[in-house]
Amino acid sequence: MTAIAKQKTEALDPAFPARIAQPMSKSANGRASEAKHHHPHTHHGEIAKRLKRAEGHLRSVVAMIESGRDCLDIAQQLHAVEKAITQAKRTLIQDHLDHCLEDVVGAIPRDQRQPIDDFKAITKYL
Repeated sequence: MTAIAKQKTEALDPAFPARIAQPMSKSANGRASEAKHHHPHTHHGEIAKRLKRAEGHLRSVVAMIESGRDCLDIAQQLHAVEKAITQAKRTLIQDHLDHCLEDVVGAIPRDQRQPIDDFKAITKYL
């Protein structure tokens, strides 16, 4: 994030730097609240690495814009950043379904698992 963008963001939301460092989710009443998982997720380390790479890549794209690089080059690089973030999101959702949904549902006989397996499969298209 450039210094100007950071200033604009902080001007709109003074709590922004502190807020982004805390994991948040929506509670049943729709309000944001801290969320903690009490079980490990297989791919969180991989997702964090992927997002850190995307963050570095995005910083490079900002530098390209600030230095006046060609729009086609910038668009190609933005597309690559977008794909990396989308893949991280998909991996996170699949990991969540594989762990959290299974924890809630528990052991189900094989003949009754089809709706859950279908749901997990269709989320790959998000």
